[in-house]
Amino acid sequence: MGRARVRDLGITIGRLPAGPLNAITDVAGVLVGHRTLITDAPRVTRTGVTVIVPRGGAIWTNYAFAGAHSFNGNGEMTGLPWLEESGQLGSPIAITNTYAVGLVRDALIGYAVEHGYSHRFHLPVVSETYDGFLNDIDAFPVKREHVYEALAAAAGGPVPEGNVGGGTGMRCHGFKGGIGTASRAVEVLGGRYTVGVLVQANYGRTAHLRVDGVPVGREIEASRGGPEPKGSIIVIAATDAPLIPIQCTRLARRATVGLARVGGHGFNTSGDLFLAFATGNDLVAPPAKPYTLTMIPHEHIDPFFEAVAEATEESILNALTAAETMTGLHGTVEAMPLDEVRRIVARHRPA
Repeated sequence: MGRARVRDLGITIGRLPAGPLNAITDVAGVLVGHRTLITDAPRVTRTGVTVIVPRGGAIWTNYAFAGAHSFNGNGEMTGLPWLEESGQLGSPIAITNTYAVGLVRDALIGYAVEHGYSHRFHLPVVSETYDGFLNDIDAFPVKREHVYEALAAAAGGPVPEGNVGGGTGMRCHGFKGGIGTASRAVEVLGGRYTVGVLVQANYGRTAHLRVDGVPVGREIEASRGGPEPKGSIIVIAATDAPLIPIQCTRLARRATVGLARVGGHGFNTSGDLFLAFATGNDLVAPPAKPYTLTMIPHEHIDPFFEAVAEATEESILNALTAAETMTGLHGTVEAMPLDEVRRIVARHRPA
């Protein structure tokens, strides 16, 4: 069969309902943009940039509460010291390859200055995973204009997955990986909220891959598993609920549960970095008066933890099912065999 999302295989992850698009863009105001770079000359390029833009682009002047978690720190996510100190996110988030982090960070600051958003300073969040098997990462193909193009392309609606943006050259569980997304709806205290997740998946061993709890990787490892990735995964979670910073940190930490369900172990070479932001409170910047805040009580936060775990699990699987076979600098990485996966999962399910 052609490339698909995991639900197209008849596999439903978890018990909570997905949003209309089953994507991070189900969270009101969240936009996603990709700039994909694929060339064979003069250097082999299989890379790009993905941006997540909260508040429909108003994040520069209306901050969002946020928190982060490092499951294993062999990676980079800029801006975290101030984010952890202040609990606030004040720019779009970008994901790219390991060697482009500094350039993409500087491009976001340049964009802010050029568009008049520089009312004080900016320490944007940019993260990475390593794509040097397929991409000639030493050629530094990502340029400032590519970041601007990703921002210009940022939109709501369905999110392209697989070999796109920052995920273009990534591998996952021995197969082609990349960008994946999913969402869940949560009802708490009479309110209905959305939790959305986007991942850049580039981690894991074939033998550890599980699909809805089924040990798919063990069954296909001998004949179909490809080269083992050298880390990592980035998970960005968004919600429209009124969570405060410590709750965002707790939400980010629970993404680890979804990663573990698919088969991630946080190995030494893996940069497993997670960030969650919440747009349920307005934090106008610069502030002219004290903020008036609301929050979900801790006693009612468990459904959000369940939602982010399910959405992370499904996002990773969507990255795998959407990604296509790719040949690059050092060889070919095969796509996960969807027909075989569907047969294996069906065989483990009761009739």
